[in-house]
Amino acid sequence: QVQLVESGGGLVQAGGSLRLSCLASGRTFSSNAMGWFRQAPGNEREFVAAINWSDIYADSVKGRFTISRDNAKNTVYLQMNSLKPEDTAVYYCAARKTTGWRTPTKRYEYDYWGQGTQVTVSS
Repeated sequence: QVQLVESGGGLVQAGGSLRLSCLASGRTFSSNAMGWFRQAPGNEREFVAAINWSDIYADSVKGRFTISRDNAKNTVYLQMNSLKPEDTAVYYCAARKTTGWRTPTKRYEYDYWGQGTQVTVSS
């Protein structure tokens, strides 16, 4: 049974940093795309960043967030710097079941999801 478990969320002041982790179990994802999405209250879940053969970022986080992975630990990370109040959301980790050269950015392209971790940025 595949599980994705996020951790590292919390409360931080604007301008601060957090690092989210997503530990995968049940299978390895070293050759699969993995991504981060977020959902703020009243909003749809939106793409944040993804990693595969290349990294892709939403324009709103480009230059501030960095996605990385440690295949030995079956873990993907999201380093978030220069946080803004508008970054406040529940952050979800996602993994794609099949391999490929593309780096997916759409929700429907991912097969496995974590339960989410809350990130709150105060002004």
